[in-house]
Amino acid sequence: MRTFGSVKACLQSLVVRKVSARTSAGLSTSLRLRDSPRSPSPMMIRFAPLNVPLRRRLQTAAVLQWLFSFLGLAQCCLAAFILLSLSSWWIVALLYAGWLWLDWDTPNCGGRRCQWIRRWSAWEHFRDYFPIKLVKTVDLDPDKNYIFGFHPHGVLATGAFCNFCTESTGFSGLFPGLKSHLLMLPFWFRVPFFRDYIMCGGLVSSSKSSLSYLLSRPQGGNVAVIAVGAAPEALDARPGALTLQLRKRKGFIKLALRHGAQLVPVFSFGENELFDQIHNPTGSRLRTVQDRLQSIMGISLPLIHGRGVFQYSFGLLPHRKAILTVVGKPIQVATSPSPSSEDIDALHKVYLEHLSELFERHKHEYGLQEHQHLTFT
Repeated sequence: MRTFGSVKACLQSLVVRKVSARTSAGLSTSLRLRDSPRSPSPMMIRFAPLNVPLRRRLQTAAVLQWLFSFLGLAQCCLAAFILLSLSSWWIVALLYAGWLWLDWDTPNCGGRRCQWIRRWSAWEHFRDYFPIKLVKTVDLDPDKNYIFGFHPHGVLATGAFCNFCTESTGFSGLFPGLKSHLLMLPFWFRVPFFRDYIMCGGLVSSSKSSLSYLLSRPQGGNVAVIAVGAAPEALDARPGALTLQLRKRKGFIKLALRHGAQLVPVFSFGENELFDQIHNPTGSRLRTVQDRLQSIMGISLPLIHGRGVFQYSFGLLPHRKAILTVVGKPIQVATSPSPSSEDIDALHKVYLEHLSELFERHKHEYGLQEHQHLTFT
């Protein structure tokens, strides 16, 4: 009987241990499932609600027309000119071609602004979509000419367009007596009809002759806005990016010295938050192809995605992220018709210091952390 009881006790002990082990494993699995967040399915689409207020629909429409203006309008204008030339209305195309020949240098001579277009109510809806705010830190003397160094470029320089090509954020009221001109690649001013439209907002050619024309105005009052990082910097534009391509970009410094124009650093917080971009680190195959195309065409081709019109998961619309564009204090520049390399390097160093100081002073207003700093390449 003792032997039988011993065997029975042993069997009971094994069963209890096995059940206990299963129970423990089950609890462990349950805790792991509870602790780890469920990742959304990659096929899940977040649709926009049906009861979207009218003001938000107008904001989306304003951004859509802006996107079309810079991604598709030039191609449509070129196609319209070709079709017009081949139609029975060819005389209209011929007359416009004559006008184009006479007006060819206008983008290099201050452009042709139209205050009516700059004050369209559509730009107010465009501003409120993000929203975008322009911040002045000091008053600027309207009797002087300025170079605004705009950073970062972002994907489409959204903040630069809204603040300096429209009056929706109140540029003329904040800086009375000054006229802003955003510099754009000369290529776009060769497209029929499209060139006339973009000049209405204050866009001018980014050629050296165009910049010199603005800065040589004796009575002052001109502001040349340059996205210094240009197209290559757009390939690094992604949420959280704080790297600026500035170390080797000194052409605007040289022209500032030649004309005695005051340098003003401008940082646009949130510019890189508007679009997500496919991972393209320097040296990758994708980045190599993008750099090659940029060197050939002069424009960059970042592979981006944002949100859609009726859903928030994918599309070409920018995300609704706030943009805070801060205009810093001017750097006094003495005129030097033939600046030396040492003069250019010294002023360039001062400019980088002022830009860093501007970023550090205002980064907390945008919610950035203490450990986040600018990196110059």
